[in-house]
Amino acid sequence: MVILGIDPGSRITGYGLIARKQGKLVYVASGCIRVGTAELPTRLANIYTGISDIIRQYKPNQFAIEQVFMAKNPDSALKLGQARGAAIVAATQADLPVAEYSARQIKQAVVGKGSADKSQVQHMVKYLLSLPGTPQADAADALAVALCHAHTEQSLINMAGQARKTVRGRLR
Repeated sequence: MVILGIDPGSRITGYGLIARKQGKLVYVASGCIRVGTAELPTRLANIYTGISDIIRQYKPNQFAIEQVFMAKNPDSALKLGQARGAAIVAATQADLPVAEYSARQIKQAVVGKGSADKSQVQHMVKYLLSLPGTPQADAADALAVALCHAHTEQSLINMAGQARKTVRGRLR
């Protein structure tokens, strides 16, 4: 299973790919789609194209993205939402299931504290994936999204297994 995590942004969109191999999460790739200061429609098209290219290259099975948080500036929140939309359309066009997580959920899953700062997220991503260096902040955030999704999926699998055991025990 390969998971593509996205940290959306209207100027820089981070991406991170991890895989589950023999029960362990391993780093596949990460980076940033930098769309600069072009007009917003052009930036959105570049985000869509960049993510579509990543999907074609790495063929992920799962797609996870950070939810919009309400920033102090409503215009920034709207642009962020549009960037998320471009990324989600790229995923749905590739028939990938889309999972969304809040910044707090992501930080909780990776750092253990929902109020963690960017440097703590970067450090834990480096540690959890045994990376030789600290990833760039947007790429680290995207890898954190992918890790959050992997942990959530595994928890659901574990809970389903427990439920089956309980049902079987009651049927005996």
